[in-house]
Amino acid sequence: MQQDALVAVVQMASALGEIEENAGTIVELTHEAVKSGAQFILFPEMALQGYSYKNLDTLAVTVDDPVIRQLSNTACNLEVTLLVGFAERSDDTTRPYISQLIAFPDGNTKVYRKVHLGRLEMEQFTPGKKFPVFESHGVKFAVGICWDWHFPELAAIYSLKGAEVLFAPHASPSTAGDRHKIWQQYMGTRAYDNSVYIAACNMCGSDRMGRGYGGGAMVWGPKGEIIAQSLDKSEEILYARLSAQPLNNLRTRERKSMKDSFFLADRKKELYHELLELEVE
Repeated sequence: MQQDALVAVVQMASALGEIEENAGTIVELTHEAVKSGAQFILFPEMALQGYSYKNLDTLAVTVDDPVIRQLSNTACNLEVTLLVGFAERSDDTTRPYISQLIAFPDGNTKVYRKVHLGRLEMEQFTPGKKFPVFESHGVKFAVGICWDWHFPELAAIYSLKGAEVLFAPHASPSTAGDRHKIWQQYMGTRAYDNSVYIAACNMCGSDRMGRGYGGGAMVWGPKGEIIAQSLDKSEEILYARLSAQPLNNLRTRERKSMKDSFFLADRKKELYHELLELEVE
């Protein structure tokens, strides 16, 4: 990392189908986070339209849609990097993607498309096929969406590509369990094994269509330690300052101690072919 970074991780309630209202909330919370000095602002999976695994094709928008331009203009005007979940319509498929908009301070926009779809999502959405790494504010970063993070290879690929911060937006309903307890079973491990920061958030409140979300916001350091968390289940912004020095110490080639190991640097990739060849019995 070229410099420290302040990230804002947002627990947000999204009303299903109320795109303009949700966009207004996103812009309002972005202004609030910028006042506190945030450089990166992360919103949940599908924050723009609200989450559903049915009929989202009718609500999906393209990256050229006016509401996406509104979010991009907000990021540009406030000189912030904005990460917003949305259902993306694209000319290359009939089914939408579950995407995360990355709106940069210079007015450019990119997207990450969810690669690992949940079982109920597979019939309604198209999976992404790429693991892109982005850069802003002197930080290299990447995105995985919700179910993506149950696959450890994702974090390893991103780290090997140079990503220093991984963003993990979720839209996990209350019926799926408490995010704080579940994340503590594996997210810190993803950070520790790959020497990265990870920032995660979840939807909260009601979608006004009978589905509730328990929230959740946490940030882990590159040694797997929790550096910030919110136990509140209501709409909230969690802030965390990510220090460049600890991560850079881990990734330097002149490591002087085993405790400062960047584990991926010592992997035996020539022996890992079985990972690609073996199937679940």
